Amino acid sequence: MSARLLRCLRPAALIVASLFLLSCTRLDLAYRNLDVLVPWSLSDYLDMNRQQKSWLNERLKQQLAWHCKTQLPGYLDWMDRIRSMVADDQVTDQGLQARTQEARQAVARVAEQITPSAAQLLKGMDDEQVREMRQSFAEDIRERQAKYVKTPLSKQIAQRGERMEKRLSPWFGGLNPQQQERVAAWSASLGEQNRAWIANRAHWQNEFSNLMDQRQSDNFEPRLGDLLKNREQFWTPEYRVAFQNTEEQLRSLLVDLMAQSSAQQRQHLDSRLAQVRRDFSELKCLKS
Repeated sequence: MSARLLRCLRPAALIVASLFLLSCTRLDLAYRNLDVLVPWSLSDYLDMNRQQKSWLNERLKQQLAWHCKTQLPGYLDWMDRIRSMVADDQVTDQGLQARTQEARQAVARVAEQITPSAAQLLKGMDDEQVREMRQSFAEDIRERQAKYVKTPLSKQIAQRGERMEKRLSPWFGGLNPQQQERVAAWSASLGEQNRAWIANRAHWQNEFSNLMDQRQSDNFEPRLGDLLKNREQFWTPEYRVAFQNTEEQLRSLLVDLMAQSSAQQRQHLDSRLAQVRRDFSELKCLKS
């Protein structure tokens, strides 16, 4: 797999994140930093031996090839629908909900595909590796709490707004003052969502750790499948509420930003979208 393919080969959820900033909904499905799909992010938390790394690399190549050949063609159509929404000035709440649901379905398909490989790899982990994984999970939560929670709320809101503006600017060619004010209002509307997000992350990691203690049981793979494919079943009540609010506020933000955009910004956005689509369509797997 070429470096270019690894850069471009991303599921629909990441396209949403890149194009319409739905990374805030925690649909972070990229082939690196996957906190929703084990084992492709497992190396962040687990010290694998040489044999395990070799096995994982080979399986990853196979999964990337499958994904490129079978999933990417549908993403091109999906991106065309995004471009049509922008071109027709139809970036609406209803339209964004539809694109998000399509992204979730893409996530589910990938999760379904990788679950057997994930189960096979995880069953081979020894007790020391699982112990190290737990320590890494704990460190992950401590670092995120220090960065996103244990700071004054006003600073959390300001930093959230700065991150969003940084993500948006390349797509719009910069934000105007009205759009910057709207981003600031969006950030304030989310309040202390960081706390619910990190607490839910810790809850999921704990569920996963407990399952690893039963990795040799007959029902390990189906239970792992639930953790990967049906994550909402394991959300805390607080996060469930926060997640719904986050999605609603983000859709509202994007609708307003498009309404506030200039003709030049919309042209810039369309050019960026067109370039991303060209990058995808030129992948060798789509031509073979």
